[in-house]
Amino acid sequence: MASPKLLIDSSLLNSLFTHRQPTFLHSRNFQHPSRTLNSIRASAALNRRDFIADTAATAAALSLSLSPVIGFNSSSVARADTLSEWERVYLPIDPGVVLLDIAFVPDDPSHGFLLGTRQTLLETKDGGSTWVSRSISSAEDEDFNYRFNAISFKGKEGWIVGKPAILLHTSDAGDSWERIPLSAELPGDMVYIKATGEKSAEMVTDEGAIYVTANRGYNWKAAVQETVSATLNRTVSSGISGASYYTGTFNTVNRSPEGNYVAVSSRGNFYLTWEPGQPYWQPHNRAVARRIQNMGWRADGGLWLLVRGGGLYLSKGTGITEEFEEIPVQSRGFGILDVGYRSKEEAWAAGGSGVLLKTTNSGKSWSRDKAADNIAANLYSVKFINDKQGFVLGNDGVLLKYLG
Repeated sequence: MASPKLLIDSSLLNSLFTHRQPTFLHSRNFQHPSRTLNSIRASAALNRRDFIADTAATAAALSLSLSPVIGFNSSSVARADTLSEWERVYLPIDPGVVLLDIAFVPDDPSHGFLLGTRQTLLETKDGGSTWVSRSISSAEDEDFNYRFNAISFKGKEGWIVGKPAILLHTSDAGDSWERIPLSAELPGDMVYIKATGEKSAEMVTDEGAIYVTANRGYNWKAAVQETVSATLNRTVSSGISGASYYTGTFNTVNRSPEGNYVAVSSRGNFYLTWEPGQPYWQPHNRAVARRIQNMGWRADGGLWLLVRGGGLYLSKGTGITEEFEEIPVQSRGFGILDVGYRSKEEAWAAGGSGVLLKTTNSGKSWSRDKAADNIAANLYSVKFINDKQGFVLGNDGVLLKYLG
């Protein structure tokens, strides 16, 4: 079979990907002994709901017996011990692992994969109640400790990206993974990938390069004409605070179901957006005093914005805008790190030191869920696969599963 040819066009970012024995200007070959990882059976998930329910019943009974003597208010006990909607799932991984992404096979919602630092790849076949370790031989052959950043499925076809630069593809729902070669000149680290259709995917680096493939990674085409730093330093940095002489990277990047992106600069002093068809990223001044921690898309098409120190803002209306209003939240002084929507009305926010907040009125008000108060971990990501299946990912291998 003849070697594939790269797509060549005027864009400096095009033609950085090849497949099947590519030849690069600065290609590197690694030859190290193969290593294997033993699969560890996951321990059963702790059903926090049953535990809290039993505790609440005991406390209520005790309050009834003591109330005539000391005036104990039994109704306050019942309110304090409201049942949580989450349970913790214990994982067969080393302490210190930060969980980064989770995805399930659309045709089999019980079959999913969980990614993290230290080359963590876990698999479940019971909807996320138990997990076992998986190893990928092509990644084990190199003396690297990969950080798997993102995973996405469309049908049985899936993709994984990580750091140092690694791209994995499966066409059999993750039973086997094939490594796709990458160019050493790839601008930035791959931080996000989205399976968009049969043999198709969209990938983003932390320097703002966006690539698309329509033939299973055989070749890739750049969707933007230059990196974010080149755009800002060339023309459009005028009027954008912190954009002049920008040499940083994205802190976070999130994609809407329509394919629009919002990204936060590494210092949090401005944010950027991109819509399909635009040649460059568009920078925006932040409308708040504090630096931005993270941004993403609401279920109704609007934006949410988190600032360092625990503030939460929602955009006025839908679509891309620079107008936001602050929403009061009880974050206990800890930063909020992510927001995930279960529906247009219900969403969950998670953050430092086990902060977990819920809204049932599209973000107008939030209440604190005490499920993770005693977990000494930061909760980095909220992921709802559907309205009945959700997870919260944290550091030290903390995984919370939605009970509903």
